[in-house]
Amino acid sequence: MHRTIKRRSKTAAWAVLASAVLLGLPAAAQAVAPAGTDRETPYAGATEIVVTAPRLEVPFAENPAATTVVGEDELQAMPRGIAADEALKLVPSVKIDNQADGERVHLSIRGQGILTERGVRGITVLLDGIPLNDPTGFAPDLFDVDWAIVDRVEVYRGPASALFGGASSGGVIAVSTEDGGPKTSGGSAYGGSHGFWKVQGQVGEKSGPWSYHLSASRTMGDGYRDHTAFAATNVYGKSTWKIGEAGSVTAILAATSFFNENAEGLNVDWLREDRRQANPDAGVFNEYQKTRRVTLGATGFFNVGEGQDLRFALYGRRWKYREAVPSSVQHRTYEAPGGYLQWALHAGSGTVKNHLMLGADFQWQDIDEIKHPNLGHAVEGPEILADQNIRQSGTGVYLLDRLQLTPRWSVMAGVRHDAITNKLTDHLATPVNLSGKADFSRTTSRIGVAFVPRDDFSAYAAWGQGFLPPATEELANNPAQQGGFNGSLKPATSQGPEIGVRGRVGSQFTYDLALFHLATKNDFGRYRIASRPLETFYGNEGSTDRNGLEALLGWFPTESLALRMAYTYSDFTYDHVTFQDAFYRGTRLPNIPKHQGYLDAAWQIDTHWEAGVSMEVQSRSYVDPSNLPYTGGYTLYHARLAYAWKVKQGGEGRVMLSGRNLTGKQYIAFTEPDPDGNSYQPAPEREVFLGLQFRF
Repeated sequence: MHRTIKRRSKTAAWAVLASAVLLGLPAAAQAVAPAGTDRETPYAGATEIVVTAPRLEVPFAENPAATTVVGEDELQAMPRGIAADEALKLVPSVKIDNQADGERVHLSIRGQGILTERGVRGITVLLDGIPLNDPTGFAPDLFDVDWAIVDRVEVYRGPASALFGGASSGGVIAVSTEDGGPKTSGGSAYGGSHGFWKVQGQVGEKSGPWSYHLSASRTMGDGYRDHTAFAATNVYGKSTWKIGEAGSVTAILAATSFFNENAEGLNVDWLREDRRQANPDAGVFNEYQKTRRVTLGATGFFNVGEGQDLRFALYGRRWKYREAVPSSVQHRTYEAPGGYLQWALHAGSGTVKNHLMLGADFQWQDIDEIKHPNLGHAVEGPEILADQNIRQSGTGVYLLDRLQLTPRWSVMAGVRHDAITNKLTDHLATPVNLSGKADFSRTTSRIGVAFVPRDDFSAYAAWGQGFLPPATEELANNPAQQGGFNGSLKPATSQGPEIGVRGRVGSQFTYDLALFHLATKNDFGRYRIASRPLETFYGNEGSTDRNGLEALLGWFPTESLALRMAYTYSDFTYDHVTFQDAFYRGTRLPNIPKHQGYLDAAWQIDTHWEAGVSMEVQSRSYVDPSNLPYTGGYTLYHARLAYAWKVKQGGEGRVMLSGRNLTGKQYIAFTEPDPDGNSYQPAPEREVFLGLQFRF
């Protein structure tokens, strides 16, 4: 079978942003600086806003990369505060698929990682400076993040392997939680549709050079569909000690317990019959996942001489994981230490200044795994299907340099070399010994130029490379045997340019536009085999050509009204791909809509009342690389109403009523390219939630 789709010209796509730049320059030149406002507008490129996701402190306007800062306004609007899809709605090119209307999500940036069955791959996720990714770049989940205590999120979009190696071919998400201080003690309670509830408490204090913040929460829900119940307990604490002008040290403790049932996808007939039912196999075999994890870590910063500083992190994780799938019940025990060390030299005088960083990341992971057959309802048979140990290491050495040439021009460049090792020891060794190795290494680079002619306009251009090694889950799913590595896999790579403009017009309008091109090779695809039809395997099945436009616009007509819009245009097509033994060229990447948008309006009615409405839009997306089956686009409407009050001794409270998908639209949340047709994951219809927050 061969199918060809006419390719669109890249010239037209690039012309869109070129026109935006040309139109933006005169608009910025005519803009009048605001007379004064206390509203933080991170999209405006204001130099007082600093981002740290690029591994150094950079004024937002001078950062030569597509970056979005999610702040208090967006975080307070979350109806439940349990998953990344609530927090990152207003971030272009980020697509998050909530697998069961709970805390388990798929997450991709510019399509990187879109076909992963579970977890996050190709995107570095930092929680207070500590990576959640393993040595292969795979983040098994985001369960350690309690979004109720998140203070700020930076999303760095595009190839960033020169910064964080194989974990960041798609970008970086840096999550920061609250520090101890005034009004950091309190709690919250949420409840709503599908048996959902969450209770959370926190305490924080700042005394001289010392501060601490500790939180704990319990979350439960039945899920929208049958067999999608989930339950989570999170404890998170951090304590910071500032040592005068010399630096600071922060200690971190995280404990997570998470359980979720897995309903799997439906085929078209089941979907028409009952969209809330589980896949029959999910019930028969009682598919589920259970995670219990503890993380201890410390991060620090020290001045070590004139113009020199050191940054470091040390951390260790230990957790147990259990998963029931139709073929087996899998038990894993993980131990994963790691850290990084970075030295910086800041030199120069006058208008020319240079910031040079030299650093190294190091991670290890040890996985003990045993599999027993699933006899039904997750009852384990006595036979041992696999008994193996996986030892992994990842080391990356990098050099970053930011050169301030003039007050208007700056250059940032980086180069990094990564070496990843995977060694499997087969303790069962019957009928054959499946022990083996899989090692990967690569050098990547990135360079960007920023131009800031005035404080209300900036432009940048950058080029970067991505390196996406086979992740733990891809290696460990071996189509040849129940144990061992999938030895056919090799790293995927990507590279491409991006250009962007950001700024503000007067005090009312802000804009952030980016246009990118990304060429990938050896992209991973998913497939199944006849002898094991209910398991997912991965292979290097194609290469893609991706062109996209990202826009983030803000309009603030009055001090009490804020309108924000995020829009993404994604023209992602295969140069070539093999799917079900057929070859395709020019078809679109699955599960990526061509148009994706989110519009939010927030109105501060008075000192107590605030209201908000939002609209979420997606166009058609395709199920698999053939582009024959597809799901239609949809528009969803959401609303919220909140009342806030103050109490004696400086305390405050806030209650919020929110409604999601108010019209009860039936739509497909996301699809998976499964050859058996069980590809469709229906989304919830109308939902209502009530939340209470208080601080003192």
